[in-house]
Amino acid sequence: MAGKQLYLRFTKTKTQGLIDLYEENAPVTCATIWKALKKPIRVTVFHAMFAGPEIMTGLPKAAQTFDPTKVPIENQTVTPAKGEMLWYYQGKNVMKGLTDELWELGMFYDHGGRTFGPLGWTPVNILGIMRQGIDEVAEECRGIRLTGAKEVEIGRHKG
Repeated sequence: MAGKQLYLRFTKTKTQGLIDLYEENAPVTCATIWKALKKPIRVTVFHAMFAGPEIMTGLPKAAQTFDPTKVPIENQTVTPAKGEMLWYYQGKNVMKGLTDELWELGMFYDHGGRTFGPLGWTPVNILGIMRQGIDEVAEECRGIRLTGAKEVEIGRHKG
């Protein structure tokens, strides 16, 4: 029997993929994000600048229902696989000139990704992997590089 899954759906085209949660390897991260997504979120996703084939978004205030400093280091990497979804938190003033917190969800849509940014290599918690729908979602993600940000909905899959 399959475990918990999230969906990521492009709102305009209805292109969707399902993310299988890594509950065994990242139990606290998975449980935390699952609870935060009790109500689906609609967010704008952007293409990463440094990380390669990644789309990323901030977790909206309404879904920031937990203390991000209590999410432990779990299942971390700097080289996510195709389809893997990440959680990353950065506190205020960690990076020069950035006074805001970062509550980030990201998804790598192809091979060759790395979590490298302005401060260098940045380990992130990997909470799941998109297997179903990844090729169609990847095409939408690639388009972001040319056409700009797109809106997605992320929520609990009830299948």
